[in-house]
Amino acid sequence: MSAAGALQKAVFAKLAGDLALTALIGPDGVHDHLQPRSHRPCIVIAAIESRDASTASEAGEEHLVTLEARTGEGGNRVVQEIAARVRTLLHDTPLVPTGFALVSILHQRTKTKRDAKAKGHVAEMVFRAVTE
Repeated sequence: MSAAGALQKAVFAKLAGDLALTALIGPDGVHDHLQPRSHRPCIVIAAIESRDASTASEAGEEHLVTLEARTGEGGNRVVQEIAARVRTLLHDTPLVPTGFALVSILHQRTKTKRDAKAKGHVAEMVFRAVTE
């Protein structure tokens, strides 16, 4: 398995296993892709962009992990609460991606906006992670 795949599994497990987040998004509210008729609110692991970050002595990768929190109509406050909980769960947390060491995972930015097509709100969160 790649470092990105192991990181995705660790992020998924961390989010899906949190009772406070489950209270906000419901059971089975974390997805690894946007499903056509997924319930709202939900969290989607939208993308992971990886690049080499090796040093002279250590092999490593930098990953930009993009998560989306999505809500239904009138959910701007709700999407902000979900994004805050996700930041609390992932920012500078000791995840354990199987077969790799996580050096760090830090929140970089969150952008919230109205999604007119889906008739709801979305918060796009980007985390920077480094694995060895």
